[in-house]
This record gives sequence, C-alpha cells and structure tokens, in this order.
Amino acid sequence: MGKNKKTVIILLIATALIIFVPLFALKGAEFGGSDDAGSVAAKEITGKYEPWFTPVLEQALNGELPSEIESLLFCIQTGIGTSIIAFCMGRLVERKHQESLKNHNKE
Repeated sequence: MGKNKKTVIILLIATALIIFVPLFALKGAEFGGSDDAGSVAAKEITGKYEPWFTPVLEQALNGELPSEIESLLFCIQTGIGTSIIAFCMGRLVERKHQESLKNHNKE
C-alpha cells in the first residue's frame, strides 16, 4: 500500500471519528444556536437583555422564520461558500499544472 493511500485512509478514519464520536458521547445534549446562547448568557450576567434590532426577514414576515427556511438559507450560504473555495483551489491547482507543463515543454 502506498504512502498516499495510507494517509487518505487515516484521514478518512479521523474524519469519521470526529463526526460520530460526539453523537455517542453527548447523548441527550441540546445543540442550540449561538444567538440563543448569547442572549441567555447576557441575561444571566446583566439581569436584563434587550436585542438591538430585529432581523430584516423577521420584520418583513411579522414573525420568526420557520426553522426549515433558516436551515435552507444556511445550506445555500454553505454551498455558495464551498463552491467559491473549491473553484479557487481548482484554479490554483490548474495554474500549477500549466506552469509545470510550460517548464517541461521548454526543456
């Protein structure tokens, strides 16, 4: 087995452990959003908490966004960010590949 293949297998196992160990180690834990945790912590420290503003979409809808819509928007944002990063990495790899071809052709 080659060195690269061993490295890939080790990284896949590490990734699986990072994903699944918390699920079993933290049974019954609640995973809330950071917005909720921040407001609760501020209320505990100061005794009162008043938000500075209301989110734009909540004002437009006259209420909170459904959790499904929040998840959808978060997934779209994640997909766009991942696409941008993958595109940039692909361009860098291709640029390196093209430079190596130019150097090879000069010889």
